[in-house]
Parts: sequence; structure tokens; C-alpha cells
Amino acid sequence: MKGTKRPIQAVSTWVRRQPPKVKAFLAVIAGMAALAFLRVVVHDHDSLFVAAEAVHAAGISALIYKLTKEKSCAGLSLKSQELTAMFLAARLYCSFVMEYDIHTLLDLATLATTVWVIYMMRFKLNFSYMDDKDNFAHYYVVIPCALVSLAIHPSTQHHIFNRICWAFCVYLEAVSVLPQLHVMQNTKIVEPFTAHYVFALGVARFLSCAHWVLQVLDTRGRLLTALGYGLWPSMVLLSEIVQTFILADFCYYYVKSVFGGQLVLRLPSGVV
Repeated sequence: MKGTKRPIQAVSTWVRRQPPKVKAFLAVIAGMAALAFLRVVVHDHDSLFVAAEAVHAAGISALIYKLTKEKSCAGLSLKSQELTAMFLAARLYCSFVMEYDIHTLLDLATLATTVWVIYMMRFKLNFSYMDDKDNFAHYYVVIPCALVSLAIHPSTQHHIFNRICWAFCVYLEAVSVLPQLHVMQNTKIVEPFTAHYVFALGVARFLSCAHWVLQVLDTRGRLLTALGYGLWPSMVLLSEIVQTFILADFCYYYVKSVFGGQLVLRLPSGVV
């Protein structure tokens, strides 16, 4: 085991010493390599979206375990959960009126568990809620997402309200985790189940991003045309990429902590 840890620690130390631009370049290279690997290994790229939903469900399971067994919501962001419920509700509405498929049921189940988490944090476990650390205001993300969705939304034949609502949930999903990252940066120490949950979000976002990118490649760009014209198709892909890179730094420290045998994740300054 020591022989395994040493190369990993050596690589981790080398990466940590690199300037931010080099780290960003390495992250892009690693992402492209992962996409190439998934394209070869996974033949049905639609299954990546289902895998993303499954990983997200696993993360929520870790969160539910924390709330029910530890009877504490310390380290969790109520604001992130509320933003998650907001974009899920918007997406569920759009799914009902625009497509209605298996993802509608998955979103309904995810929304139900998220509402339960919010209820527990607000009423049952509010004594352990770190409201002084969870000070990232909703309007920092909700207002910009609403304004962008008014300007850039799908150009399909659906009602204008439904198209704007669809765009709003896409944009809000991309940044809904920011309050949670802000809480973890304020505390600097992340307990295991919270770390598992956020890491699962990172993996789910990457799989979802990979699904969109590979679908575009498989259809040779026709998928973008199906989404409409103008800036909207590009904004969908950009939102998926933003979601992935927002959590990339945290996932790096999570993996490093796991291989280092640490049960508690300690974040250095400037991660978020």
C-alpha cells in the first residue's frame, strides 16, 4: 500500500506546486482523456445521463444517512438545498409540459428527497445548522440566472414561458452548489458524509457533461441544431462544463484525502 501511495503523493505534490494556469491546463487534459475513455468504453452514451442520476442519488443517500444517523446538519448549506429544489421544480414542470419521460420520474424522486432534507435542516435539526457560515445570498445566483434566461433561451415551438423556465433551470443547476462550497471554504474542514455528497455531485455533473459532449460528437453537431439556434445550444454546453469545473478542485482534494487515508477533508485557502 505504501508503494501505491508514494507515486500518488508525488504526483499530488507536483500538481500542487504548479501555477494556476498549469493546473487549469492539466484539468482540461484530464477531462479530455476521461471523455475519450468514456467514448471507447461506453457504447450507449445515453446511459451516461442515467449514471449521472444514479450517482446523484448515491450522494443524496449519504446525505440522508448523515441527517438520520448523526442527527446533525453541520457543514451543510441550506441555501444550496433550496437552490437545488428550485431548479428541480422548474425542470420537473418543463418535463411535464414539454417531454414527460423516465427523467420526469427521476426528477420527482430527487425533488422529494431534497424537500425532505430542507425540512429536516429547517425544523428538526436547525440547532446544528451553521447559519453564520451559510451566508451566500440566494439572489447572487437566482437573479443573474433569471436575467440570462430571459435573454438566452430555446427557440423551439413551446410557449415562451416554458422556454424561459427551461433555460432558468439549466443555468441555476450549473451554480446551485456554490453556497455549499462557500460553507466548506468557511469551515475549512469537511466531515466525511458531506464530502461524499459533494464528490458525488461532482461525478454526476461530469457524467452529465460527458453525455452532452459525446452526444454532440456522435450526431456531428446535429444535436445542437435540434436544441434550437442562436446562443442557446452553446449555453447548454457551457452550463454543463461550468458545473463540472466548479467542483473539479474539490474533487481533486477529495481523491487526495481518500488516498491519503484521511477521514476528514481539510481544504486549503482559495479552493472555492
